[in-house]
Amino acid sequence: MDGKSMARPDLPERRPARIALAAALFAAAVLAAWGVVALLHPLPPRHLVMTTGPEGGAYRELGEKYRAFLAREGIEVKLLVSAGNVENLKRLKDPASGVAAGFAAGGLTTAAESPEIVSLGTISDDPVWIFCRGLPEPVQLADFRGKRVSIGPEGGGTRALMLELLRANGMEEAITPLPLSPGAGGEALLRGEIDCACMLTASDAPIVKRLLADESVSLVSFPRADAYVALYPYLRKLHVPMGVGNLATNRPPHDVTLVGPMSSLLVRADLHPALQLLLLEAAEEIHSGPGVFRKPGQFPAAEAVDVPLAPQARHFYRSGQSFLQRHLPFWLWVVVTQLLFILIPLVGVLYPALRIAPAAYHWAVQRRIVRLYGELRMLEDRLEIHPAGERVVDLLAALDRLEEKVSHVRVPASHANSLYTLRHHLTLVRERLRKRSSD
Repeated sequence: MDGKSMARPDLPERRPARIALAAALFAAAVLAAWGVVALLHPLPPRHLVMTTGPEGGAYRELGEKYRAFLAREGIEVKLLVSAGNVENLKRLKDPASGVAAGFAAGGLTTAAESPEIVSLGTISDDPVWIFCRGLPEPVQLADFRGKRVSIGPEGGGTRALMLELLRANGMEEAITPLPLSPGAGGEALLRGEIDCACMLTASDAPIVKRLLADESVSLVSFPRADAYVALYPYLRKLHVPMGVGNLATNRPPHDVTLVGPMSSLLVRADLHPALQLLLLEAAEEIHSGPGVFRKPGQFPAAEAVDVPLAPQARHFYRSGQSFLQRHLPFWLWVVVTQLLFILIPLVGVLYPALRIAPAAYHWAVQRRIVRLYGELRMLEDRLEIHPAGERVVDLLAALDRLEEKVSHVRVPASHANSLYTLRHHLTLVRERLRKRSSD
């Protein structure tokens, strides 16, 4: 058989090249998808600004713990000292501040007032501690009349809450309010420079521990705690056991009832989801231990106090860490998650396409051969219509053109039989034409 009579199926040596081409196209598709995802879902930043609280306060110490945790994962945290809760909220609401995370007590804002902020959960119960000198026990806020009382600086949660409680008791103008931070107020009280020091902070704040153990000051109880909780739903009733400050000297000398809000870990809603999850991991490590007002594992908790829980937090508290989070370093987990975000839908599209592709290719090859058969059938019809010796030369020329076209058709080996059969039929038609021309 001559060169024209031979079909040209794909040879085995062509397959590695085609496989390499398919792999290159797949890699190009993955890279293109990665580029799109990188634009829409960029990798998290390596820097985070967190607003804490005044120097020496509980929030400041917490900030240091968060900074140490995130540093292990390659995230640099900048801590900003603040006057307290109110200033923290102000910074979080202001995108120009650069602050992405911080701490705040409940009862100071609402979701409508702070739509830019979401919560990663509550982290502690922070009571209102009121330490005094020379006041009889039990006392009420009415007994503070004429006293020098530290209620915290402007921008602090202590000042906001104490002013609200003093106002409710008709005592807003009856005291001399001093704008001292918890640490400064506690030191002034120990030196006898003021009568009372109020502070909204955690039980493990250094100044609270000092004042609880000191015999020269007393912790004021809230005998009407149930009334405060009923009037202010964001407050909770808390119990300070006798002797918890110092067992040897039995400080405080009796059980004390306090009220206070819960503190939350807040972030800007636009903070990268991966950093939100990393902060939740930090919160779980830092706040899950026992304390005066908490049982082991009680915090962090999926409680939305003033602002709603972030979607990432809801998923975290419902399902915990993912398999990848538990077993991979932070940055590797982020990259693998991004890749899965690309590959899962890509495979979801390519898998059915690859299942359909062979059938579609088979149909396309058969269709090419069928079209060639159609042209051959038209030549046979013309052969039947024209009388002997008429225009046979034209028909042979048309047949030559068709055979030339067939000789350039390339099909895979699985379709070679169809092409060989077509060439055989072309030969039969050519023989008929030659016989007609000789008659």
